[in-house]
Amino acid sequence: MIIFRILGKILDYIQNHFKAMLFLLLLFLVFAPFGSEKLQNPNLSTIKIEGEIGNIDNIMAQIDSAANNPNIKGVLLKVNSPGGALAPSVELSMAIKRLSKIKPVIAYASGSMASGSYYASIWADKIIANPGAFIGSIGVLFQAPNIAKLAKKIGISEQVISAGAYKQMGTFTRAWTPKEKEALKTLTDDAYAMFIKDVSNARRLDPKKYKTFADAKVFMAKQAKKVGLIDEVGSIYTAKRELIARSGVITPIWQKPDRVDRFLKELKANTHLSFNFENLVGKLK
Repeated sequence: MIIFRILGKILDYIQNHFKAMLFLLLLFLVFAPFGSEKLQNPNLSTIKIEGEIGNIDNIMAQIDSAANNPNIKGVLLKVNSPGGALAPSVELSMAIKRLSKIKPVIAYASGSMASGSYYASIWADKIIANPGAFIGSIGVLFQAPNIAKLAKKIGISEQVISAGAYKQMGTFTRAWTPKEKEALKTLTDDAYAMFIKDVSNARRLDPKKYKTFADAKVFMAKQAKKVGLIDEVGSIYTAKRELIARSGVITPIWQKPDRVDRFLKELKANTHLSFNFENLVGKLK
């Protein structure tokens, strides 16, 4: 059909000149004139903690930027994460604690605020959660597989030279010895005690009653409020209104993502759709 031939030629042209078109679009985004509303400095910022917590460089940079920007009067911490590694979670927690001493921080649980992501959020001035959010999971886990039987079955043996009684602690090539298990238990207990202490201090909870809020249980938002893990059940609108009130801004202007970054993300999302459509056209021609 003629229409699909025309579309096919257009897509061929785009594919052949993709880099040039991308370069022109980037130039337009960088140098295009701003509307009058974009000349206003933003006074509120949103920082997101999403997915598993591991590499936190980007989030830390955003926290530092918000802390050092005098125009930013408050920060909304939007969280949807199951947690992650202990050290980066603690690092985020300390960074948000520093930030909250400079300007108001409202944490909003949009989906999951559990384990490490809850740890990261505890020092916010207020924690608000979506009614369907999962909160808590205050606990510590250390695990590794034991592939000894599999290795034996396929004929793999291990050769190890080590110094120090606990150097192989946590190995997955054999069962752990009683001493290794005891040492690993001490590590997890110490981390768990630190977690409980920090949550108790930040949320003003009785550490002696930790089993009511920190036995690794996951709570729905309503129950999380009852045990003191959050302050309010509400929507993102609730969280934003709370931040606006605490920051004292008259006209809230939210900081938007960099236009080039936003364009590249949208381009990435749309490219998959375009190539799928091109494949469809190719089949119909």
